[in-house]
Amino acid sequence: MSKILTRAEVNVESTWNLNDIFETKEAWEEELKAVSQDISSVSKFEGKLSEGADTLLACLIAQEELQGRISRVGSYAYLNQSGDSISPENQMNAAKARDLASSIGSAISIIKSEIIALPEGTIDQYIQEQPELLEFERSLNLLLQTKPHRLSAETEKVLASFGEVLGAPYRIYERSKLADMTFPSTKNGHGEEVPVSFALYENKYVESPDTDLRRNSFKAFSETLHKYRNTFAETYGTEVKRQVIESRLRGYESVTDMLLTPQQVTKDMYNNVLDILQDELAPHMRRYAALKKRVLHLDEMTFADLKAPLDPDYSPSITFQEAGDLIKEALSILGPEYGEIVSDAFQNRWVDYADNAGKRTGAFCSSVPGVHSYILISWANSMRGAFTLAHEVGHAGHFMLAGKYQRLTNLRPSLYFIEAPSTMNELLLADHLLARSTDPRMRRWVISQLLGTYFHNFVTHLLEGELQRRVYDLAMKDVPITAVKMCELKGEILSSFWGEDVVIDENAKLTWMRQPHYYMSLYPYTYAAGLSASTAVAKLIKEEGQPAVDRWLEVLKAGGSMSPLELMKLAGVDMSQPDPLRSAAAYVGSLIDELERLY
Repeated sequence: MSKILTRAEVNVESTWNLNDIFETKEAWEEELKAVSQDISSVSKFEGKLSEGADTLLACLIAQEELQGRISRVGSYAYLNQSGDSISPENQMNAAKARDLASSIGSAISIIKSEIIALPEGTIDQYIQEQPELLEFERSLNLLLQTKPHRLSAETEKVLASFGEVLGAPYRIYERSKLADMTFPSTKNGHGEEVPVSFALYENKYVESPDTDLRRNSFKAFSETLHKYRNTFAETYGTEVKRQVIESRLRGYESVTDMLLTPQQVTKDMYNNVLDILQDELAPHMRRYAALKKRVLHLDEMTFADLKAPLDPDYSPSITFQEAGDLIKEALSILGPEYGEIVSDAFQNRWVDYADNAGKRTGAFCSSVPGVHSYILISWANSMRGAFTLAHEVGHAGHFMLAGKYQRLTNLRPSLYFIEAPSTMNELLLADHLLARSTDPRMRRWVISQLLGTYFHNFVTHLLEGELQRRVYDLAMKDVPITAVKMCELKGEILSSFWGEDVVIDENAKLTWMRQPHYYMSLYPYTYAAGLSASTAVAKLIKEEGQPAVDRWLEVLKAGGSMSPLELMKLAGVDMSQPDPLRSAAAYVGSLIDELERLY
């Protein structure tokens, strides 16, 4: 049985180079202390913002600089811990960074309260008097819009100072999953014993052509999840209760209204994503499941079989280096400026692709102001991994361009838009692969990879979003969130989507325990929103060529300087209407149509 490596045992070249942020841990510690001492650079403006436009400008610049510095300090600690969450030193340093971030948040909350308390029209007057404030106009107006839900300055300060404590549910979830969980080994179809871990199951076994390994590993994986179900439910229930209490204190109609406000999204847009895609996508995905059952000669289609490869004998492995070259080729359509970012990511160790104990599961991209982006993934030599890697490179390219053309204040767009640039890269990769071969077997394999993108965003994350919607509805009625309730809800959602032909057993109902997105506000549904938009833009790129590419690059450079609807309209898509959602669902149906013909 192969061994799961520790962080110290993996090849350093397969890990990211965090020395680009701080050359040494000592340098990080010095900056940690320096930032703590420099909180006064912002707090000194307390009570002075009524003095005039120049004072406000100086305050906002100081605030932006401090936020950039704490972002670098926090990122260094967070990324170290993401690579090895078992390390006591990494745990301690991450806690120090979070404590400092809470202190800074408390200081900034006072400034925000003071800005909101300025007499009506003052900000507009200041902007007229001081043109340099124009770059802060959008963020100031978004802040002023929160005035009806703002608590007293002292209360906001206290809440901000509790940032470390209020963020505990997510950290407890991650610590349990990454540092405490151990899984029993299992057997593959040859009777050989193999290890099981979160990363091995999620990145490898779930897509294995070996039916015995898929099902056995799912059972072993679920056995451990089951032992933690009550702890995880209590943890998540605490997070939900915190959000519900805050929404009531702030006078929102519901917790959903509160969480949608910073996304600049209406409740109709939110519900459209969940309702339309579930209704119109489910029939297509049931056909896809039925096709797999028939082609693979399965006795039954279980939840553990949904990601099984359609052509088990045709699944070319791909090394990390090969994937990097392929992604660079596929994304060359986006031009030299974007291409340079992609090259740097692979040449300069922006990517951590090692597989070791204690490493955070899944994949993410973290962009560090004034440095560059970092990508985490656990590499399993699969094309699915190449698509995931292209996805994260999409985030990196987006934030590197936005960081180049926007100041930090206007860097991040709404969460509603955040997944469009990443899913776009997956679509461009699929188009590139399809253009390379006319072989029917190759084509159906690529279509299967592309359907993996839609499965991940239009099924996995979409159904997470549906679970969130139901949980928040219950929480607003003060229904306790327990393990029994979570499993019941997840079972209902899965059964409703997949129908009677997919077996949804007790282990499948534990799926809510596998993803951290529930602790990230209303994040899960935005994957489907982003992919719907990128599907529409990718179609425009095929039809129009360079003009559509140029518009897309302008969108990426705009960062958070526009609303999500404005960004998508600039790209040529109107997400205020249901048409892009329906078109995306129909496109998935057309892919499955072609697969059925090819088989």
